[in-house]
Amino acid sequence: MRLLAIFGFALAAIAFFSTAPAAHADEVGLEDNPFRVSGNVQFNGDPLEDVKLTVEGGGYKAEVETDAEGQWRVGVPEKAEYKVTLDESTLPDGVAVVEGSNEQTVEVGPGGRVTTNFFIGKGERNVTPFIDQLVERLVSGLNFGLMLGLAAVGLSLVFGTTGLSNFAHAEMVTFGAVIAWFFSAALGLPLWLGITLALVLSGVFGFLMDAGIWRPLRKRGLGTVQLMIVSIGLSLALRYVFQFFIGGGTRQLPGSNSPEIQLFGSVSLTVIDLVSMGISIVVIAALAFFLLFTRIGKATRAISDNPSLAAASGINVDRVVRIVWILATALAGLAGVLYAYYRPGLKWDMGAQILLLVFAAVTLGGLGTAFGALVGAIIVGILVEISSLWIPADLKYVGALVVLILILLFRPQGILGRRERIG
Repeated sequence: MRLLAIFGFALAAIAFFSTAPAAHADEVGLEDNPFRVSGNVQFNGDPLEDVKLTVEGGGYKAEVETDAEGQWRVGVPEKAEYKVTLDESTLPDGVAVVEGSNEQTVEVGPGGRVTTNFFIGKGERNVTPFIDQLVERLVSGLNFGLMLGLAAVGLSLVFGTTGLSNFAHAEMVTFGAVIAWFFSAALGLPLWLGITLALVLSGVFGFLMDAGIWRPLRKRGLGTVQLMIVSIGLSLALRYVFQFFIGGGTRQLPGSNSPEIQLFGSVSLTVIDLVSMGISIVVIAALAFFLLFTRIGKATRAISDNPSLAAASGINVDRVVRIVWILATALAGLAGVLYAYYRPGLKWDMGAQILLLVFAAVTLGGLGTAFGALVGAIIVGILVEISSLWIPADLKYVGALVVLILILLFRPQGILGRRERIG
């Protein structure tokens, strides 16, 4: 009997300690994920405890229960749209919600956090004023536009010097993020070294592609349509090579869950967002200096204006084009690293997700003009973020494309493009 009593006490102790984490059922996944969905459940202003909720979206799903204050928090892996469902069976007796009001759809925005509340009965909901939401979207759109501009400028330089609409440029974006992840996360090298190696290898990749594919095809006299079709095939091939090596899931770069900094009003950005904007501005300024004041930069602009005249003037067109390919792919690689932090996380098809926006930025700014591509990218980035105030997040890219069509109806050459002569 004494042994049985000791054994029973031990089982009770094990059961007690094994269920101890249930006291934290109101917090799920906060340590494993960089972003957060949280909220309150109240009835006539009083908190409801032990109410079960489900948060799901983008292949991610988590269950949570409210604490004594009616509060709950769930960590989520991406800035995306999530559906929050309240389990009515866990409500106290005599408490019910209106039919259909037990589900809410929320989007994790630029700040990386979103709050959704279930007020049953009489209660007041705290909402962010529209002007604050607008300012938040403007700041986030500027960040996205600067990142998009790095990729768009590279694509515009390639088009201006070769006439190629390179659909494989999307995979150059993915390549930079994948290489940075491989060195910094998989191999454990310092982040700055991993990003530096990603930029160098992106430039080398551009050099090899031009030497092994594009220059021989240009020498054979292939037209722009044939070259474009080749770029589409190359894009598909590279995309599935990435999927083979990194899989179909989302992988995070080190430091993706950096702390937030309150800037002004309700606007807050993470350290990564601020660093990303700073890097984009510095690189764009350096690129502008390169194009305006260096010999190679002036030669690049001359070839974009008139390749035949540039060659007749003694400019080595092949050499300049080779440099442009290296520069364009390095910029795309940097854009991929920054986009991996903005999403956040990298995927095998992440470049393809923004390819249409990159082409829209280049077209909106003016085909073949690097500065036009930058202006177009900033406009597209801001429009994409602001449009999500009125339309669902899944359709936010549509608003930017509609504005693109409207602008081109009145200015077909783009914002900074030149009107072509006919005849």
